[in-house]
Amino acid sequence: VQLQASGGGLVQPGGSLRLSCVASGMLFSITGMGWYRQAPGKEREWVGGIASDGITYYADSVKGRFTISRDSAKNTVYLQMNSLKPEDTAVYYCAGGTYWGQGTQVTVSS
Repeated sequence: VQLQASGGGLVQPGGSLRLSCVASGMLFSITGMGWYRQAPGKEREWVGGIASDGITYYADSVKGRFTISRDSAKNTVYLQMNSLKPEDTAVYYCAGGTYWGQGTQVTVSS
């Protein structure tokens, strides 16, 4: 199983980024997927998730700003991040089942 996250980068406050996570070697269509993040000096925290039926869940800190979606034809889960804040700066990880991706850095700074 591999989860390959991409799309991170440097963005100004108020900007947007879309992260992608491509899964291979797993039954993606029936697997719930999640996004997590870890800021420097802090514990990893849950950002949100999407069930196999497309129902989404979000942490209060990102609700209304972040949107998770999935494309089973592409074995890909997305994290659309809008209205980014400096406190969103972190390494973002995707996860599915018991598997984790390698993380992608998101930096929100002017």
